[in-house]
Amino acid sequence: MNYLFVTLAGALFGAGITISGMGNPAKVQNFLDLFGQWDPSLALVMGAALAVTTPGFRYVLKRGKPLFAADFSLPTLKTIDGKLIAGAVLFGMGWGLSGLCPAPALVALWTGASSFFLFVAAMIAGMFAYRFLMEGKSA
Repeated sequence: MNYLFVTLAGALFGAGITISGMGNPAKVQNFLDLFGQWDPSLALVMGAALAVTTPGFRYVLKRGKPLFAADFSLPTLKTIDGKLIAGAVLFGMGWGLSGLCPAPALVALWTGASSFFLFVAAMIAGMFAYRFLMEGKSA
């Protein structure tokens, strides 16, 4: 039953990414291009996401535990350190240059375009590189 709900949630999330245009790198890059062909429509997408998520989190976290897990998996660190800042900078640079972040990249794979497969392969390689170099774990 858990797999059914995970699949439905993933499909809904993917549909939202597709409908909002977040899977289109040009649309994302135009949103980030404040002094060129700026497209503010993704600000509306982000605002709508916050409008739904913020009260949703408050409601859900009042429960003792999630419906389909033993406990909530929430971040525990409360400090901003160099690793967090470096990660945010790298993420932002990658998002700005490619117009993709992980979830839209996975959704974009459905187009069959080789550039999206290359992006996802590089993303996975980066994840393994981080585990190996920063955490000292092997794949």
